[in-house]
Amino acid sequence: MDEGASPAYSLKAGVGMHVDLVLITETGTEPLAVDIVPDSSADFARGFLGDGTPLAQAIQGKAAGNTVPYHAGDIHTVKILSVQPSTSLPPPDVAERREATIRKAVDESDRTNAIIFASSFSGKWGDYDPDGIGKTWEKPAQPEDDDRDAHKTHDPKQ
Repeated sequence: MDEGASPAYSLKAGVGMHVDLVLITETGTEPLAVDIVPDSSADFARGFLGDGTPLAQAIQGKAAGNTVPYHAGDIHTVKILSVQPSTSLPPPDVAERREATIRKAVDESDRTNAIIFASSFSGKWGDYDPDGIGKTWEKPAQPEDDDRDAHKTHDPKQ
């Protein structure tokens, strides 16, 4: 434990704790405050760090005053300033929002793959139109309305 660390009994970083940190880089420092939550409730943009993330793993079980090595980008060290019980709860719709984000990413990936395929494919009956794929991907094709033509008589000789 570093000099100036908390007494023997102190709260340690883990699930259910609010942790104030300083991320230390070669060029300076950056403060960060997070609540550590189970991965299923993680929402980093809102300050909820999943317990399975590398940062959470690095500070897990450490108390205020500890400095731990942590290498991500230009960050090389993390100093824990304080650890307190969390008073915030992750939003209840985190899983639904995550699922919607994943669905959107998969759909965008599928659309991109279709466009790439269409622009590279040449068949004996003609090429695919990648521009057409991009324009119609979002809107499913509307079925023909058979009732529109119901008033017309069918002439088999035509």
